[in-house]
This record gives sequence, structure tokens and C-alpha cells, in this order.
Amino acid sequence: MAGRRINVYFVVGGRYHDFDFARLELLKLLGEHERIRVGVGESYGDLAAIGSADVLVTYTCDVRPDDEQQRALADFVASGRRWLALHGTNSILQWTPEGKVEAPDSMPVLTRLLGSRFIAHPPLGEFEVRVSDPSHPLVRGIGPFKVTDELYLCELYGPSRVLLETHYNGRAAREFVQRDWLSDEPRPVLYLREHGAGAVLYFTLGHCRGRYDMQPLMDEYPRVERCSWESPVYYELLRRGIRWAARLEEEGTARRGGNS
Repeated sequence: MAGRRINVYFVVGGRYHDFDFARLELLKLLGEHERIRVGVGESYGDLAAIGSADVLVTYTCDVRPDDEQQRALADFVASGRRWLALHGTNSILQWTPEGKVEAPDSMPVLTRLLGSRFIAHPPLGEFEVRVSDPSHPLVRGIGPFKVTDELYLCELYGPSRVLLETHYNGRAAREFVQRDWLSDEPRPVLYLREHGAGAVLYFTLGHCRGRYDMQPLMDEYPRVERCSWESPVYYELLRRGIRWAARLEEEGTARRGGNS
């Protein structure tokens, strides 16, 4: 049997990223599964589409759901469904009069549901990512790997099950208000967070930017950034995340007579 249709709602949009590139790459990965059908939006405004979906996937930056939409997202996960949240989904950006970026705690329902709130990142650079829970199927068989990306420095709201982590002790990029990150504690890169009967899988990697994505701050950005999207390991982890969110591996295990 082919199995039932799986409806995915994919929110992709916001600021300062190449959403055309990310949208295409993620749609290609979702399209690898015949049963998955995808609806796409740029915000959380279509609550009917979100409410009728089996899976939510998001790749955003500074997309701010209103109070009703935040409650709907919490209800979506609590009902037993899964949310694959990527990169800047947890970001709320605000420019100060001095031209700095701060991350106000203005959407606590959203950020507590996600388990983190973006605060800052160091200048774009290479860092090592290590597996913190090698027994979990989402990261089983993955060794340490290096990527060039934005290393997310976040306010965390536990408990969460951290699957990948990195370390950073230093200063954030100069455009951020909160610059000092002097505690060399693990920085989660991939983690699971349960809410009600469902769960969120948050993956901080995946920055991308094209030449025109910093408008109106600048007419043309000096380079194209693809970061983790150039890493085969990143694509493998995205594929695993999609299978997890859609429960494809669970159904395959059940057909073989195993435990999910």
C-alpha cells in the first residue's frame, strides 16, 4: 500500500536571507516523498491551512505570529503533530536608535514553544558540530563535522533533548546589542522539544544570503553565502528531520513489526 497522504505546510520568508534558494532546496527534499503534498506561505496567517496540516516546516527570519497565531501553533503541536523549525524561526529582530540589533522577548508563547530565542551570532565562520546524543536515530552514525555558518547564541527554555551541539566563548558580531558570550557552555545546534502530545525539532544551521537580500539596508550584498547548504551532512540531517516530522520512519518500522 502506498499509504495515506501527508499534508505539510511550509512557511518560508522574512528578512536578510535568500528565501528563494532555501524554498527551492527544501521543496526538493520534501518532494522526494511521494506521499508528501506541500502548501507554502510566507507567514503564519493562514490558520486554516496550518490547522489542517499534518506537519509544519518553517524557514524564516523575523516572521512574527500574532497572539492568535501563536496560540494556534501551540495547539498544533500539543495535538500530537510535529514541527521542523529551521534556522531563524526563533528570531525577533529590532533595530535600536544606535543602529544595533536586539532580540526582544516579545513573543514568549512562540519562543517557549520552540525552546529558544535567537539573541546573536559571531561573525560568519567555521566551527565544529558534535553529536551530543549518539543513540538517537536522528543523529545515529553522524560523526563530528565542520561547517561555515551562523553559530546561534540563544536564550534557552528547557527541557529539551539536545542532539547536536557546538561550543563558543567570545563576542558576537558587532551589530548585536548583546556581544559578550564568555561562558563556554554547549550551544545547541539540533534539539527536540516536546509539547503536549507533539514535538518540535529545531535546527539552527542553514544560513543563506544572496546579493539583494540585505535591502533596504544596502543595495547589493558583496557576496553570495550558502554556508551549511554546501555540506552533504546538512542535507542528510534535513532528510532525517523531514522523515521524523512526517513519521515516515515510524510507519516503516511498524510495518516491519518493530517498535517505533
